[in-house]
Amino acid sequence: MHQAVQILGIRFFDGSPATAVEQISRTGGVMVVPAAPALVKLRRDGEVYRQALTKADMAIPDSGLMVLLWKIIRRESFARISGLGYLKQLIREPTFRESGRSFFVLPTADAKTKVLTWAHNEGLRIDAEDCYTAPLYGPTVEDRQLLARIDNRRPAHIIVAIGNGPQEKLAHYIVERLSYRPAIHCIGAALGFLTGDQVSIPDWADRFYFGWLFRLFAQPRIFIPRLARALELPWLIFRYGENLPPLKRSRK
Repeated sequence: MHQAVQILGIRFFDGSPATAVEQISRTGGVMVVPAAPALVKLRRDGEVYRQALTKADMAIPDSGLMVLLWKIIRRESFARISGLGYLKQLIREPTFRESGRSFFVLPTADAKTKVLTWAHNEGLRIDAEDCYTAPLYGPTVEDRQLLARIDNRRPAHIIVAIGNGPQEKLAHYIVERLSYRPAIHCIGAALGFLTGDQVSIPDWADRFYFGWLFRLFAQPRIFIPRLARALELPWLIFRYGENLPPLKRSRK
Protein backbone atom coordinates (compact mmCIF):
# COMPACT_ATOMS: atom_id res chain seq x y z
CA MET A 1 0.00 0.00 0.00
CA HIS A 2 1.33 3.41 -0.92
CA GLN A 3 1.91 6.18 1.60
CA ALA A 4 -0.79 8.82 1.68
CA VAL A 5 -1.38 12.29 3.10
CA GLN A 6 -4.97 13.13 4.01
CA ILE A 7 -6.07 16.68 3.24
CA LEU A 8 -9.69 17.86 3.39
CA GLY A 9 -10.90 14.26 3.60
CA ILE A 10 -9.00 13.12 0.48
CA ARG A 11 -6.09 10.69 0.71
CA PHE A 12 -3.37 11.97 -1.62
CA PHE A 13 -0.75 9.62 -3.01
CA ASP A 14 2.78 10.34 -1.78
CA GLY A 15 5.28 8.91 -4.24
CA SER A 16 6.51 9.07 -7.82
CA PRO A 17 4.42 9.23 -11.01
CA ALA A 18 5.82 5.87 -12.09
CA THR A 19 4.73 4.21 -8.83
CA ALA A 20 1.28 5.81 -9.03
CA VAL A 21 0.73 4.62 -12.60
CA GLU A 22 2.03 1.13 -11.86
CA GLN A 23 -0.24 0.72 -8.85
CA ILE A 24 -3.51 1.94 -10.36
CA SER A 25 -2.80 0.00 -13.58
CA ARG A 26 -2.31 -3.17 -11.55
CA THR A 27 -5.24 -2.84 -9.13
CA GLY A 28 -7.71 -0.86 -11.24
CA GLY A 29 -10.08 1.72 -9.79
CA VAL A 30 -10.50 5.48 -10.05
CA MET A 31 -7.63 7.97 -10.02
CA VAL A 32 -8.50 11.65 -9.55
CA VAL A 33 -6.47 14.86 -9.89
CA PRO A 34 -8.26 17.54 -7.84
CA ALA A 35 -6.78 20.98 -8.50
CA ALA A 36 -7.21 23.87 -6.07
CA PRO A 37 -10.60 25.07 -7.45
CA ALA A 38 -11.86 21.46 -7.30
CA LEU A 39 -10.90 21.23 -3.62
CA VAL A 40 -12.83 24.42 -2.90
CA LYS A 41 -15.86 22.85 -4.65
CA LEU A 42 -15.96 20.20 -1.92
CA ARG A 43 -18.14 22.60 0.08
CA ARG A 44 -20.57 23.41 -2.71
CA ASP A 45 -20.97 20.64 -5.28
CA GLY A 46 -23.04 18.14 -3.31
CA GLU A 47 -22.59 14.70 -1.82
CA VAL A 48 -22.04 12.90 -5.15
CA TYR A 49 -18.97 15.00 -5.92
CA ARG A 50 -17.61 14.61 -2.40
CA GLN A 51 -18.03 10.85 -2.58
CA ALA A 52 -16.40 10.74 -6.00
CA LEU A 53 -13.26 12.35 -4.57
CA THR A 54 -13.12 10.79 -1.11
CA LYS A 55 -13.92 7.27 -2.35
CA ALA A 56 -11.49 7.38 -5.28
CA ASP A 57 -8.87 4.64 -5.17
CA MET A 58 -6.10 7.18 -5.70
CA ALA A 59 -5.78 10.97 -5.67
CA ILE A 60 -2.60 12.61 -6.91
CA PRO A 61 -1.50 15.99 -5.51
CA ASP A 62 -1.57 18.13 -8.65
CA SER A 63 -2.13 21.42 -6.82
CA GLY A 64 1.18 23.14 -6.14
CA LEU A 65 -0.70 25.61 -3.94
CA MET A 66 -2.04 22.78 -1.78
CA VAL A 67 1.41 21.18 -1.42
CA LEU A 68 2.99 24.51 -0.44
CA LEU A 69 0.20 25.36 2.01
CA TRP A 70 0.52 21.96 3.69
CA LYS A 71 4.25 22.50 4.09
CA ILE A 72 3.76 25.98 5.56
CA ILE A 73 0.76 25.28 7.80
CA ARG A 74 1.45 21.68 8.85
CA ARG A 75 5.25 21.58 8.48
CA GLU A 76 4.94 18.40 6.41
CA SER A 77 6.34 17.82 2.93
CA PHE A 78 5.22 15.40 0.25
CA ALA A 79 5.82 15.03 -3.46
CA ARG A 80 3.67 16.89 -5.97
CA ILE A 81 2.57 14.91 -9.02
CA SER A 82 1.05 17.00 -11.79
CA GLY A 83 -1.69 15.62 -13.98
CA LEU A 84 0.56 16.27 -16.96
CA GLY A 85 3.49 14.40 -15.40
CA TYR A 86 1.20 11.50 -14.52
CA LEU A 87 -0.20 11.32 -18.06
CA LYS A 88 3.27 11.35 -19.62
CA GLN A 89 4.13 8.37 -17.44
CA LEU A 90 0.85 6.62 -18.25
CA ILE A 91 1.42 6.66 -22.01
CA ARG A 92 4.64 4.71 -21.42
CA GLU A 93 2.69 1.91 -19.73
CA PRO A 94 2.82 -1.19 -22.01
CA THR A 95 -0.89 -2.00 -21.67
CA PHE A 96 -1.81 1.58 -22.55
CA ARG A 97 -0.07 1.22 -25.90
CA GLU A 98 -1.76 -2.02 -26.92
CA SER A 99 -4.57 -1.95 -29.48
CA GLY A 100 -8.03 -1.73 -27.90
CA ARG A 101 -6.69 -1.39 -24.36
CA SER A 102 -7.24 2.36 -23.90
CA PHE A 103 -10.50 4.28 -24.15
CA PHE A 104 -10.96 8.08 -24.11
CA VAL A 105 -13.97 10.06 -22.86
CA LEU A 106 -13.69 13.53 -24.39
CA PRO A 107 -15.61 16.82 -24.18
CA THR A 108 -15.96 17.67 -27.90
CA ALA A 109 -15.64 16.25 -31.39
CA ASP A 110 -12.70 18.60 -31.97
CA ALA A 111 -10.93 17.15 -28.92
CA LYS A 112 -11.49 13.67 -30.37
CA THR A 113 -9.90 14.69 -33.68
CA LYS A 114 -6.88 16.08 -31.86
CA VAL A 115 -6.51 12.94 -29.73
CA LEU A 116 -6.49 10.74 -32.83
CA THR A 117 -3.86 12.94 -34.53
CA TRP A 118 -1.72 12.97 -31.39
CA ALA A 119 -2.05 9.19 -30.96
CA HIS A 120 -0.95 8.62 -34.54
CA ASN A 121 2.09 10.87 -34.06
CA GLU A 122 2.96 9.08 -30.80
CA GLY A 123 2.67 5.64 -32.35
CA LEU A 124 -0.28 4.73 -30.12
CA ARG A 125 -2.73 2.17 -31.49
CA ILE A 126 -5.88 4.22 -30.91
CA ASP A 127 -8.69 4.70 -33.42
CA ALA A 128 -12.09 6.40 -33.51
CA GLU A 129 -13.81 3.47 -31.77
CA ASP A 130 -11.55 4.04 -28.77
CA CYS A 131 -13.01 7.53 -28.26
CA TYR A 132 -16.35 8.74 -26.93
CA THR A 133 -17.64 12.32 -27.11
CA ALA A 134 -19.51 12.90 -23.88
CA PRO A 135 -22.75 14.89 -23.73
CA LEU A 136 -23.07 17.91 -21.48
CA TYR A 137 -23.90 16.35 -18.13
CA GLY A 138 -26.12 17.93 -15.50
CA PRO A 139 -25.68 17.85 -11.70
CA THR A 140 -26.45 14.12 -11.76
CA VAL A 141 -24.05 12.32 -14.06
CA GLU A 142 -25.30 9.10 -15.68
CA ASP A 143 -24.52 7.65 -19.11
CA ARG A 144 -25.85 4.18 -19.89
CA GLN A 145 -24.67 4.35 -23.50
CA LEU A 146 -21.09 4.93 -22.37
CA LEU A 147 -21.36 2.25 -19.71
CA ALA A 148 -22.55 -0.34 -22.24
CA ARG A 149 -19.82 0.59 -24.70
CA ILE A 150 -17.07 0.23 -22.10
CA ASP A 151 -18.46 -3.03 -20.78
CA ASN A 152 -18.54 -4.39 -24.32
CA ARG A 153 -15.00 -3.28 -25.25
CA ARG A 154 -13.43 -3.92 -21.82
CA PRO A 155 -10.41 -1.58 -22.10
CA ALA A 156 -7.73 -1.74 -19.40
CA HIS A 157 -7.47 2.06 -19.22
CA ILE A 158 -10.25 4.65 -19.38
CA ILE A 159 -9.06 8.25 -19.70
CA VAL A 160 -11.74 10.74 -18.67
CA ALA A 161 -10.89 14.27 -19.79
CA ILE A 162 -14.10 16.30 -19.55
CA GLY A 163 -13.17 18.66 -16.72
CA ASN A 164 -13.20 18.64 -12.92
CA GLY A 165 -16.59 17.91 -11.41
CA PRO A 166 -18.40 15.97 -14.13
CA GLN A 167 -15.43 13.67 -14.80
CA GLU A 168 -15.11 12.49 -11.19
CA LYS A 169 -18.86 11.93 -10.93
CA LEU A 170 -18.81 10.00 -14.22
CA ALA A 171 -15.89 7.82 -13.09
CA HIS A 172 -17.68 7.08 -9.80
CA TYR A 173 -20.83 6.15 -11.73
CA ILE A 174 -18.90 3.90 -14.13
CA VAL A 175 -16.73 2.01 -11.65
CA GLU A 176 -19.71 1.05 -9.49
CA ARG A 177 -21.58 -0.49 -12.44
CA LEU A 178 -19.00 -2.18 -14.66
CA SER A 179 -18.68 -5.96 -14.69
CA TYR A 180 -14.88 -5.68 -14.42
CA ARG A 181 -12.35 -3.27 -12.86
CA PRO A 182 -10.30 -1.13 -15.26
CA ALA A 183 -8.06 1.78 -14.31
CA ILE A 184 -10.05 5.01 -14.73
CA HIS A 185 -7.82 8.07 -15.00
CA CYS A 186 -9.58 11.44 -14.45
CA ILE A 187 -6.88 13.69 -15.87
CA GLY A 188 -8.90 16.78 -16.85
CA ALA A 189 -7.04 19.28 -19.01
CA ALA A 190 -3.74 17.36 -18.95
CA LEU A 191 -4.60 15.45 -22.12
CA GLY A 192 -5.24 18.71 -23.95
CA PHE A 193 -1.74 19.93 -23.06
CA LEU A 194 -0.33 17.07 -25.15
CA THR A 195 -2.88 17.02 -27.99
CA GLY A 196 -3.02 20.79 -28.57
CA ASP A 197 -6.57 21.16 -27.28
CA GLN A 198 -5.12 23.28 -24.45
CA VAL A 199 -2.11 25.59 -24.33
CA SER A 200 1.21 23.73 -24.28
CA ILE A 201 3.02 23.81 -20.92
CA PRO A 202 6.83 23.39 -20.93
CA ASP A 203 8.33 20.79 -18.61
CA TRP A 204 10.12 23.46 -16.55
CA ALA A 205 6.86 25.35 -15.95
CA ASP A 206 5.09 22.18 -14.86
CA ARG A 207 7.99 21.25 -12.58
CA PHE A 208 8.09 24.65 -10.84
CA TYR A 209 4.29 25.07 -10.41
CA PHE A 210 3.90 27.69 -13.18
CA GLY A 211 1.49 25.77 -15.40
CA TRP A 212 -1.38 27.92 -14.14
CA LEU A 213 0.36 31.05 -15.49
CA PHE A 214 0.43 29.70 -19.05
CA ARG A 215 -3.26 28.79 -18.80
CA LEU A 216 -4.07 32.24 -17.38
CA PHE A 217 -2.57 34.02 -20.38
CA ALA A 218 -4.14 31.58 -22.85
CA GLN A 219 -7.68 31.64 -21.38
CA PRO A 220 -8.02 34.62 -19.01
CA ARG A 221 -11.83 34.70 -19.06
CA ILE A 222 -12.01 31.07 -17.98
CA PHE A 223 -9.00 30.89 -15.69
CA ILE A 224 -9.30 34.14 -13.70
CA PRO A 225 -12.58 33.02 -12.03
CA ARG A 226 -10.97 29.64 -11.25
CA LEU A 227 -8.00 31.33 -9.62
CA ALA A 228 -10.37 33.55 -7.64
CA ARG A 229 -12.17 30.49 -6.29
CA ALA A 230 -8.85 28.89 -5.37
CA LEU A 231 -8.13 31.77 -2.97
CA GLU A 232 -10.42 30.05 -0.46
CA LEU A 233 -8.09 27.04 -0.25
CA PRO A 234 -5.62 28.48 2.33
CA TRP A 235 -8.48 29.11 4.77
CA LEU A 236 -9.96 25.65 4.19
CA ILE A 237 -6.66 23.90 4.85
CA PHE A 238 -5.93 26.05 7.91
CA ARG A 239 -9.44 25.53 9.32
CA TYR A 240 -10.08 21.85 8.51
CA GLY A 241 -6.71 20.24 7.80
CA GLU A 242 -7.18 16.49 7.31
CA ASN A 243 -10.94 16.66 7.73
CA LEU A 244 -13.65 17.00 5.13
CA PRO A 245 -15.20 20.47 5.41
CA PRO A 246 -18.95 20.65 6.02
CA LEU A 247 -21.16 20.87 2.96
CA LYS A 248 -22.86 24.20 2.42
CA ARG A 249 -26.57 23.75 1.98
CA SER A 250 -28.30 25.90 -0.59
CA ARG A 251 -31.01 28.21 0.71
CA LYS A 252 -34.51 27.64 -0.56
